[in-house]
Amino acid sequence: MPSIFSDFYARLRAALAAGLAAAPEPIRKRKIPSAPGRGLAASLDSSGIVAVALFIATVVAIVLISFAGVVNRTLAVLPNQLASVRISAAIPFSYESAEKTRAAQERLRERVPPVYRIDPEPLQRFELHLSELVASLAPYALLEPAQRRTFLVESTAVYNARGPYRTLPDDVALLAIGDNPQARAQLLETGLGILRAIHAQGISDPEDIGRDPGSRGLRLFQVLRPDGIVATRPVDTLEDALTYLRVNLAAEENNRARASALYRIFREGIMPNVVFDRNASLAREAEAMRDLRPVVVTVERGQTIIEPDSRVTAEQFEMLEAHRAALAATTSPIEETMRLSGRILLVLGMLAASLIYMRLEDPETLQSNSRLALLALVVIVNLALVRATYSLGSLDYFLERTTIATLLPYIAPVLIAPLIVALLIDCGSAIFMALFISIFTSVIWGGRLDLLVLNFLASLVAIQGVHRTTRRTRILRAALLAGITATLICGVLVVGLLPFLEHLFKRTTDITLLELTDFNHPLLRLMQLEAPGTYHHSLVVAQLSENAAAAIGANPLLARVCALFHDIGKTAKPHYFIENQHDGDNPHDDANPSLSALIIKAHVKDGMDLALRHKLPRPVIDVIQQHHGTTLIRYFYHRAIQALRRRPETNAPLPPLLGICSDSLSVQDAAASIPEQTYRYDGPCPSFKESAIIHLADAIEAAARSLPKISPQHLGEIIDQIVRERLNDGQLDEAPLTLAELNRIKESFVHTLLNMLHGRISYPAAIGAK
Repeated sequence: MPSIFSDFYARLRAALAAGLAAAPEPIRKRKIPSAPGRGLAASLDSSGIVAVALFIATVVAIVLISFAGVVNRTLAVLPNQLASVRISAAIPFSYESAEKTRAAQERLRERVPPVYRIDPEPLQRFELHLSELVASLAPYALLEPAQRRTFLVESTAVYNARGPYRTLPDDVALLAIGDNPQARAQLLETGLGILRAIHAQGISDPEDIGRDPGSRGLRLFQVLRPDGIVATRPVDTLEDALTYLRVNLAAEENNRARASALYRIFREGIMPNVVFDRNASLAREAEAMRDLRPVVVTVERGQTIIEPDSRVTAEQFEMLEAHRAALAATTSPIEETMRLSGRILLVLGMLAASLIYMRLEDPETLQSNSRLALLALVVIVNLALVRATYSLGSLDYFLERTTIATLLPYIAPVLIAPLIVALLIDCGSAIFMALFISIFTSVIWGGRLDLLVLNFLASLVAIQGVHRTTRRTRILRAALLAGITATLICGVLVVGLLPFLEHLFKRTTDITLLELTDFNHPLLRLMQLEAPGTYHHSLVVAQLSENAAAAIGANPLLARVCALFHDIGKTAKPHYFIENQHDGDNPHDDANPSLSALIIKAHVKDGMDLALRHKLPRPVIDVIQQHHGTTLIRYFYHRAIQALRRRPETNAPLPPLLGICSDSLSVQDAAASIPEQTYRYDGPCPSFKESAIIHLADAIEAAARSLPKISPQHLGEIIDQIVRERLNDGQLDEAPLTLAELNRIKESFVHTLLNMLHGRISYPAAIGAK
């Protein structure tokens, strides 16, 4: 290092000595004049002062570009953006969290009940219309009997048109008939008095206020009284108000027919009068908010604020901003000076390493200020472009498109300086330049080691591409190769890490699932050879499940793969399953029903063992375990009941139907004596959509093949029956399926089975065949 800087000092002393020794004699004319400025250019090219100035300018420029405004507390981290680095608290601090306070306000606002008020207008409108109806009936007594019916019909029609009324003329006649006007007035006043009491209590419409329409009884409301005080009080529903009206009218009127007619008239006045008061509700919320204090968050030193490779939430961003403010408030001038000194030392160290390299490998460049200026210029320009790319992240376009913003570090133009140096100087200097640019690019983006390695490798490929090049087009090819290399490196890393990450985080990608659909998979080949009937059954279940999953927006590929492997456990004892019995020999005929049920249930455990041995994904193993749930193995359960009901002293054959038998034990007694759990699968029940679909498809495929005739009606009936049985048995209680999704699944099953099990044309026998 001293020898390097001694060159600068020696050149500086030589330049000063040459300037002092120069005589003030006039310059003589030469016969061959030199080019203007050639002596000055040569002097500047070898000047030590210029070299030192160039060195200082380079240090200052790199420090400003790489560090000014780019520190750990001012990294470009934005809400909803994928963070590239971990940021931890450098100091303990506390702050008032607006986000948490806002969340607390929302929770409080949800707990503040709405305020309602009693609206008198519905009752006033009804009283007006009713009084107009009574007044219009005054001429009734003066009319001829033949005209009265028409008069009542017309008066009732006019009354009903004034509001949503459905009053009948026969009921209105009650208000017109009679010679005692005082009695009629008393009758009206009684009905209106009951109505006023009901309206004063309040009438609510469950649908308007968000209450379950099927609920009954009073409900407590926050009601604004006329004096401005909000009180909690019960309010009637429409149904309760009508009941109250009927009961009270029946108590006031002894004549049952008159009471019913009055009820039909006055029930038109029962209408909701409890309305939401927005201003009073807002006032109540504001009053509650006044008592809510801001949420204060305390952060300890070293506590993680933002995790790498995770989206920044609004609360995390707020904490980061508070951390920045705390750092700015507590940072002393000495700390700032120390931090600046550290950055300057980093730049000095990198430049010193560059000088050492040039001293050893390229001393000619070290002796030429023009070459040094070229190196400094390309470094400064390249880093400036990288910094400009970094600054693009603060633009509104990238703030709104955070996914695109995460690509900015990978499109930064880091190849410019290495390529120029490789073309103009040599590849050795270009490699050192590539390392230099990669290091400071990593620094600009918060010290990301992945960027350093990726950019350096891409630069090496680009430098190799322009080595000893004689055509300009090879520069473009070299840059393209560098980009491809960076892409391939990322691809290789992803491909290599993906299986490990899938296993570590228990996730299964569609890539892995698609690989498992290969029919040459060892387990599928084993099933084809050992249990061909089960293999065909699995293919049909896979098609049913895939189509049904697509119909409800689940994962069709996951459903298909899980269905292909769901019965692999049957390969352990294939001849015990009906679909693999082609010679008519059924080993269950001579076996005890409980033993047969145990063998049937064992295929679930055998399938899980095979899946674990072949390292199948977790969802496939879950489906193998869940595809029967805890369903009852009915065939062997019924055989056990029949065997128990058989008389011990006879060898009578088993009855064809349960319940039609004269044996000593009844069906109920026999069933009570047999533990049902022995004949149920161990479960668990399906816990995700694809598993539930396969659970249903497995049973429906087997049932559909037993149908003597395939038609949409027959298929629909058997599918409805199976789904209903599974629902009643609780097999789908843990599956996140809605009734609407179940309907779409059933429709998909019908459509798929009709296409699979369609009939064929009966071809006539060949002519001449005997």
